[in-house]
Amino acid sequence: MKKLPDAEFEVMRVIWENTPPLTTKQIMEYLDPNKEWKPQTVLTLLVRLTERGFITSEKKGKERHYFPIIKEEEYLAEETKAFMSKFHKNSFASLFSAFFRGSKVSKQDIEELEKWMRERK
Repeated sequence: MKKLPDAEFEVMRVIWENTPPLTTKQIMEYLDPNKEWKPQTVLTLLVRLTERGFITSEKKGKERHYFPIIKEEEYLAEETKAFMSKFHKNSFASLFSAFFRGSKVSKQDIEELEKWMRERK
């Protein structure tokens, strides 16, 4: 699975967070208005996502309807694995250490982490 550039990820997030199918117009309405993307930009991103195999579409009348192929959980799991491998050599301790470096870890944080680890044994 290929890593999504930030702009394509933003479009996918809209698709994942809403009930499919979504039209181009709906996708544009749900995108962050501060982006001020033109319709052609969004269409280009949708074409790229289709080519990468993240979404599929079908034409109904004048509108194109988009459906996710890749689930958000699948994508995030792959991205997290790649991140852990690249930056932390798959070490949870390294990740935890980097995350809390310079900060005090609360007793509640430790308890939640211990609970999470027990549930996965």
